[in-house]
Amino acid sequence: MSKTYTPKEISWLSFNERVLQEAENKEVPLIERFKFLGIYSNNLDEYFRVRVATLKRLLELGSKAKNVLGYNPKSTLKDVQEIVLSQNARFEKIYTSLIRELDSHNIHFVNEKQLSPEHTEFIRNYFITEVRARLMPYIIESDAELPNLTEDAIYLAIILHKKGTDKKRYALLEVPTDVLPRFIVLPEIGDDKYIIYLDDVIRFGLRDIFFIFDFDDFSAYTIKLTKDAELEIADDILESYIEKLSRSLHQRKWGNPVRFIYDRKMPDELLKMLTKKLNFGPDDVVIPAERYHNLKDFMRFPRLGKKKFYYDPVVAVPHKDIQQGKSILSAVKRKDIMLHFPYHSFDHFIDLLREASIDPYVTSIQITLYRLARNSSVINALLNAARNGKHVTTVVELQARFDEEANILWGNRLQEEGVKVIYGVPGLKVHAKLLLITRVKNDITQRYSAIGTGNFNEDTARIYTDHLLFTTNLKITNEVQKAFNFFNVNYKKDNYYHLVLSPFALRNKINLLIENEIRNAREGKDAYIYLKINNLTDSEIVNNLYEASAAGVNIKLIIRGMFSLVPGMKDISENIKAIGIVDRFLEHSRLMIFCNGGNEECYISSADLMTRNIEHRIEVTCPVFDKNIRSELKKIFNILWHDNVKARKLDPGLSNKFVKPGKIPFQAQVEMYNFLNKPKGKVS
Repeated sequence: MSKTYTPKEISWLSFNERVLQEAENKEVPLIERFKFLGIYSNNLDEYFRVRVATLKRLLELGSKAKNVLGYNPKSTLKDVQEIVLSQNARFEKIYTSLIRELDSHNIHFVNEKQLSPEHTEFIRNYFITEVRARLMPYIIESDAELPNLTEDAIYLAIILHKKGTDKKRYALLEVPTDVLPRFIVLPEIGDDKYIIYLDDVIRFGLRDIFFIFDFDDFSAYTIKLTKDAELEIADDILESYIEKLSRSLHQRKWGNPVRFIYDRKMPDELLKMLTKKLNFGPDDVVIPAERYHNLKDFMRFPRLGKKKFYYDPVVAVPHKDIQQGKSILSAVKRKDIMLHFPYHSFDHFIDLLREASIDPYVTSIQITLYRLARNSSVINALLNAARNGKHVTTVVELQARFDEEANILWGNRLQEEGVKVIYGVPGLKVHAKLLLITRVKNDITQRYSAIGTGNFNEDTARIYTDHLLFTTNLKITNEVQKAFNFFNVNYKKDNYYHLVLSPFALRNKINLLIENEIRNAREGKDAYIYLKINNLTDSEIVNNLYEASAAGVNIKLIIRGMFSLVPGMKDISENIKAIGIVDRFLEHSRLMIFCNGGNEECYISSADLMTRNIEHRIEVTCPVFDKNIRSELKKIFNILWHDNVKARKLDPGLSNKFVKPGKIPFQAQVEMYNFLNKPKGKVS
């Protein structure tokens, strides 16, 4: 590992460790701590499906891989294995302690061998009425290949044995968590509550499933396989983009295995048989674990127990410039409005779309769609606009990872209702978050834009922090129109003087902004760069920030996830300080502030400073012209920077040590809520 560049795969594991710290944190409500275990587990699944899978692909390039990646994929994979095993041990320790803590509050996990008579009867009925029909076992034959295992599902690897003999058979059985809850709440006994895993309900009923065989002893061990989830879309001009993607999605189900997790109590004979049939070798990631896997299901843990086990519900902060029952279009025409989620309600965006859908003077609505809510009010508003005679155009990104199939379905539904659907840009993901409403009255055209850092998704807007700008500023709206022309008219490039579009201009713009700060610092002027983004891994930008630090530019970085820059190195990055915040809400907003000789420049962006975002995606970085909003964003950055409860120092050793607590606790997400409730509040 280079001293000046941390591989993004390693820094990402450091981020996930911060999530694990929240599960460990006794200040976090008890059930929320279980949910952080679920988030950690879910994150790790995606990490293996994408990051580790990519490293394994790069191994096939041999010596060329290091040139492509900038570091050695083989040694990085070795480091990944060591870190993941270490974190897994910590995960299991936290899980055990949380189960004990639940016990102390009279909430008990029980398995199939710990059932009371009342619960035995309940489970027998539940198994027969709800579970049994969902179970389709596969008998493992010694000379046959395994079936194609469902990616990311959990299976029970089962040994069927006749007591007193050597007679054995083996079977696999998928645990159907896609159609049944993972956690079943059992009837209460007195003041005690009980929960059982679906896995153990199935263990309870194994004799019933395999009754046709002459076996009387059954043991089952959980396994889980993670596969390469990267899509390969071949260039075949005779085949439509949707057909290519649909075929690639089908191929994903047959992706190469990248991780195998198994119950460490599994007998060696069964483990060797499974790993051999799955073609896992000594260099592959094989992880021994406890009895239960896929603990991402804790993200949907049943609601039980006391109020203190959960975070208090968040009551949305009213926005001072938006009045209930009054036109949002009129409010935006008067002045720019910036929403900050989840503190402000996403309903404001839905209300804007609804108003546009019925306003007789609105002629068209154009929007980019990346990830949508399960029951999307955004889609409903767009369908309503089309029914009301508006020209509606949606740019639907089909390669939104793990949402591809959902986006194909949404696209089909929109087309059925007469909406024009543009399926992204071949070769480039459309990750920009743009809306353009055109209104024509008395031959006067008025455009309204919304530009955001996060998806137009009411589900994630409740748990992700993001910024969304509403504006009629011609400098912005005219260029948003150009962006939609790019999607509409054969990807026609245009000149942009205010919006910064990837992959055409973002790298150059960021470099120019950094160079400007370097020049000012060398001339003895104030110079600073404040960045709040999710990921910073692009090596050129990292090196330019090092040059800025060496020149005396004051650099503050708030990075949630992957972070390849190494702060605090003598003569290289002494003027760079970096923190990461993991708290109740996922820090997702992207904000950039440059001193610019005292005439600050401020931007919000859909892009992280990663090579993929800069060179392989359509991203939009938007200047903030309104001086009051610029001031507000600066205060928000300072609130986040002064967190001494949930902020961790991002140091060269990836230690994830918490920022030194002050005399008065200052928790940024709490203070953000208070600040937006009292917009005139001051932050030092």
